[in-house]
Amino acid sequence: MKFIGTRGTEEKKSFSEVILNPAALNGGLFVPEKFPKIDEKYILRFVDEFGEKTYRHIARTVLRKFKVDLDDDLIEKALYLYLKNFDSDDVVPLVRLKNFSVAELWHGPTRAFKDMALQPFGVILSSLAQEKNENYLILAATSGDTGPATLKTFENKENIKVVCIYPHKGTSEVQKLQMVTTDAKNEKVLGILGDFDDAQTALKALLKDDEFKETLKENNIKLSAANSVNFGRIIFQTVYHFWSYIKLLENFDIELGDKIDVIIPSGNFGNALGAYYAKKMGLPIDKIVIASNKNNVLYELITYGRYDLRDKDLIKTISPAMDILKSSNVERVLFDKFGEARTIELMTSLENEGYFELNEEELKKLQEDFIADFATDGECEEIIKRYVNEEYYLMDTHTATAVKAYEYLKEKNKIGDKKTVIYSTAEWTKFAPSIYEALTGEDVNREIALEEEKNAISDKDAIAYIEGHLKEKAPDVITELFNKEITNENIINKDKIKEEIIKFISK
Repeated sequence: MKFIGTRGTEEKKSFSEVILNPAALNGGLFVPEKFPKIDEKYILRFVDEFGEKTYRHIARTVLRKFKVDLDDDLIEKALYLYLKNFDSDDVVPLVRLKNFSVAELWHGPTRAFKDMALQPFGVILSSLAQEKNENYLILAATSGDTGPATLKTFENKENIKVVCIYPHKGTSEVQKLQMVTTDAKNEKVLGILGDFDDAQTALKALLKDDEFKETLKENNIKLSAANSVNFGRIIFQTVYHFWSYIKLLENFDIELGDKIDVIIPSGNFGNALGAYYAKKMGLPIDKIVIASNKNNVLYELITYGRYDLRDKDLIKTISPAMDILKSSNVERVLFDKFGEARTIELMTSLENEGYFELNEEELKKLQEDFIADFATDGECEEIIKRYVNEEYYLMDTHTATAVKAYEYLKEKNKIGDKKTVIYSTAEWTKFAPSIYEALTGEDVNREIALEEEKNAISDKDAIAYIEGHLKEKAPDVITELFNKEITNENIINKDKIKEEIIKFISK
């Protein structure tokens, strides 16, 4: 299978080329030239015929359907990490609650859904680099979860250097500790005085910066990225949507061919894009519900057809991994829906004017697959407390936005007549102070806490409270963070990113 760019379809690349070099022509993103089909008969074979019905088998099948140009041994080596580094035999457990099922995507080493793609992705990219005897700089911009997952998967990998860029005051304490305590010699962590959009903008600029790439070339280094601009991430984010459907079949919650709705907490839109691509491949998904926090640009796009960043400032919320205004993967959906020329027109308008608007027909086409809602911090806190009390289920703040979307849209009769899967993107331990506040009702001025560079209650104390009162157990990989030495904390102005990276790779 070949991949083409969203802003220049004449350039065709293989999967391995796209993983190693994710920057497409004219600042575009790579997408499949066409999509493989996994129809109902094939899904039935997963349930009835195949002897092995593990998550790894589903992932292997999806990769083979895409006809990726990877050796079978490399694929097996990458997928083995689902067995080795995840604490659930199912990899993605499907928990049935009263009205919907929750697919828990956070059972990997950094306790967030980014492990689902980045664990195998790291093995593949580093193996390809070694095979080609090439050195790569991997850039990762993070709102909190991509960074730790990237650092974990590439730590001490040969032929690889990693620079992780995060907003200094835009992550939880646990997320920050997961990054700044890394002591791998091949990794550099940069906390910028800015927000995630600043970090992502810098990453995209560097991917197409000829002067920067020339400096890398002088140091015998090539450039790649671990964000979902890299299709190597996206392909693995289609897999768990197939897995969830198959688990519903096995649990007799649905019959083959029944359509389901999925609800996804969305920031950079990669997780939702995985669902959209799975639907294109044949998975019976009806609506993909996009759940946002108060940074609700995706809600406005899907509901009104407007993507408007003018006079918009990023709002800090208790779901910080979704504190994003510029959602990169929207471009891939625009391309699939409206083609190359219109995508270029819309993205050029967004980049130059901070705005684009779909026409009535285009909006209708987008709404064939997507609907959206958003939640306030207060609504998320109410849901967290209520589900602990009524269903004995503890969720994180991002998952709460999805539950709020389910309840609101069900009340409006926009969903609810089909089985629904809500994707839980992080474990509660990553955002324990917000969980503590939701459970206790403590009134805290978060802005003052953020300005003083501290939480209203420390993550360590919040975790201890939750463990004591709810009998939940935080995993060792989280609690051990509080005793680790901070070895990689570098706080810089955002205009110093390029300079700091050059210093790092020139050592």
